[in-house]
Amino acid sequence: MHLPHRILRAAWLLFALAWLGATASAQPADGTLRVGSKRFTESYILAELLAQTAAPHTASPPVVRQGLGNTAIVYEALRSGAIDVYAEYTGTIALEILKGSPAETREAMNAALAPMGLGVAVPLGFNDGYALAVRAADAERIGLRTLSDLAKHPELKLGLSNEFIGRADGWKGLAARYGFTQTPTGLDHGLAYEAVAAKQIDAIDIYTTDAKIDHLGLRVLEDDKKYFPRYDAVLLYRLDLPTRLPKAWAALQALEGRIDERAMIAMNARAELQSVPFDAIARDFLASAGSGGKAAQSQEPRRGFTAKLFGPDLWKLTRQHLVLVAVSVGVAILIGVPLAILVFPHLRLRALVLGMASILQTVPSLALLAVLISLLGAIGALPALIALTLYSLLPIMRNTVTGLAEVPNGLRMAGTALGMTPPQSLRLVLLPLALPTLLAGVRTATAIAIGTATIAAFIGAGGFGERIVTGLALNDRELLLAGALPAAALALLSEGVFELVEMLMRRRRRAPPSSSLPP
Repeated sequence: MHLPHRILRAAWLLFALAWLGATASAQPADGTLRVGSKRFTESYILAELLAQTAAPHTASPPVVRQGLGNTAIVYEALRSGAIDVYAEYTGTIALEILKGSPAETREAMNAALAPMGLGVAVPLGFNDGYALAVRAADAERIGLRTLSDLAKHPELKLGLSNEFIGRADGWKGLAARYGFTQTPTGLDHGLAYEAVAAKQIDAIDIYTTDAKIDHLGLRVLEDDKKYFPRYDAVLLYRLDLPTRLPKAWAALQALEGRIDERAMIAMNARAELQSVPFDAIARDFLASAGSGGKAAQSQEPRRGFTAKLFGPDLWKLTRQHLVLVAVSVGVAILIGVPLAILVFPHLRLRALVLGMASILQTVPSLALLAVLISLLGAIGALPALIALTLYSLLPIMRNTVTGLAEVPNGLRMAGTALGMTPPQSLRLVLLPLALPTLLAGVRTATAIAIGTATIAAFIGAGGFGERIVTGLALNDRELLLAGALPAAALALLSEGVFELVEMLMRRRRRAPPSSSLPP
């Protein structure tokens, strides 16, 4: 039976495709502007604003890497050269990136960033600070006006974004300054508004330009002990950008001071409350600014669930998701099966290798992606493929070892009695008998990869996760489902394919045995 060898040859082909695809997409052409964004509404909009502002002055269209995750990931993407620029905030740069003082001037920040090849420029004109907010009715009922007032009510439940909880300028310092004793619940920023409106929590962290503050009737509590610094929006960029793309950089500099708080809140509201696409919001703002504020906003119809599910990006996202899954599982087969065969006779080595693979499964996916971005100096397909491959190794290796261990000793001895060499015994006896168990491991790895591949969108690798990430940022349930349902359909399809393969294998085993003997 040659099916195991066909599996390995297919894995070699998938490995070649992975290398070609990853290297082709890792770095765009030198004349391309690469813009990044974090994973919240305002950052998505600002990334589109930067790209559209620079587009008339570049030889090729700018590449926008949307929703790259929290500060750590998007900053690492900038530092590694995977992106050229993104919109950041002075308080975040001073405290989270430089680990310094919130009073640092822009000149001091530039002096600290210069050795890393980075700089700060182009203040956009608005401050988007951190604050805590509660329901206005509760604030009136129990007398909440300041953060000091909130600290006097330890019975109130706090739901804070995971990034805020872990930031240097976030929860730990805030709790120490005000004496908070609550243990906050970690929430996605986009979901926190729904949770506070449903009275599942009592207070949330907000950005002061969030559109839902007034929409949901929340009260922003005064920072009476002046803990939070200013978070003025600026551009954090690579120092080679003005030299490499001088016309595009000149266009970006023209954005200085052109966006005030009211304009930013209005743009956020169009995205979160009216479901207007980010690129349309940016286009309308630039048109309005160019016409003295008189340009009309485009009236795009609100998309329903069917339009979101079968949108024009469906085929592109399906192709990206399929490539991520097929290539990562294929490479995992190529690595995992031979390695499992190699360590199978050695009990201690086998336990060590399987133990290391088990440890890899426990590493949080976002943490692994952040480490890979730092090591590889790239975002997109390459780190995503490596992460998915590592997660696929354990079920494939474990099932290969289990399948080999289940082969009866009598059949092993029969091969030896027939004069088979160890490689012949492996190829003609052990692997064919272990194949059903091995295939079950590949089936499990594929299911894991389909689900985990949605995380690849956090580093610009595409797939159905793009819709899920954007839906989280906007708290758009329909968009979340439009990403989750195709992923679920792909998982069901893969289960059907594996079921068909197993049925064919069962039929083949029931067929009359061949009378040919090994040479």
